[in-house]
Amino acid sequence: LTFLADKANVSASTQNQAFSAILFLYRDVLEINLSKIDHIHRPRRSSKLPVVFTKDEVNSVLNQLHGTKKLMVVLLYGSGLRLMECIRLRVKDVDFGYNQITVRDGKGRKDRLTMLPVSLMNPLKEHLEKVKLIHDKDLTKGFGEVYLPNALERKYPNANKQWIWQYVFPSQNRARDPRSGKTKRHHIHRSSVQNAIKNAVRASGIEKPASSHTLWHSFATHLLETGTDIRTLQELLEHKDVSTTMIYTHVLNKGGRGVRSPLDTR
Repeated sequence: LTFLADKANVSASTQNQAFSAILFLYRDVLEINLSKIDHIHRPRRSSKLPVVFTKDEVNSVLNQLHGTKKLMVVLLYGSGLRLMECIRLRVKDVDFGYNQITVRDGKGRKDRLTMLPVSLMNPLKEHLEKVKLIHDKDLTKGFGEVYLPNALERKYPNANKQWIWQYVFPSQNRARDPRSGKTKRHHIHRSSVQNAIKNAVRASGIEKPASSHTLWHSFATHLLETGTDIRTLQELLEHKDVSTTMIYTHVLNKGGRGVRSPLDTR
């Protein structure tokens, strides 16, 4: 592990992965207690600024998308959802009355509330109507079950067929659940959304190392640009420490902490 940090120049996450693998081997497989590991050199995680789209770049990416993928990407940006939070969204977690979305078991295994953009209400309602038809057809064919987390399937035996528990973005095809052996309709796979975003960024001609998480960073940065206070943003992003949220102020400084270049002041 010291060699990885000092000689191989690997990233902090690579060495931490190796460190965790060794701990698992000794603790859970060999059942040997590792007590003297303080001498190991651990690399520090580098502090990197997030990649952020401008508002024009967001529009350019969205214009390259269509259908369900576009709706999902708009939600990532408009509601500040991480990719898996969007993919795992269930019908019951979308509240049209209060214009809000409940994110269940998000980062840090916490629930949080975020906004549902007014402009997305009708498209999302229309989408759910189509999903409801798919679910009804599954029920008539003897299917219609969905995976329930945390042993809820045992606690509520009939809930897995109820409409409110269905995924907002289900897969096109039913598949056998390896945990139960039953055929169910799971949520859409994340790779299909990731590929759609990657292709949209490329087609837009944007030369940034962008991903689905870039939309999350853009959501936070653009809220700050429009006057949202840092504490409110901290709650929306479910950050423990406001210093984590402060990283999004870097774009507002316009580079160089807001100081104009001498080249522009001649």
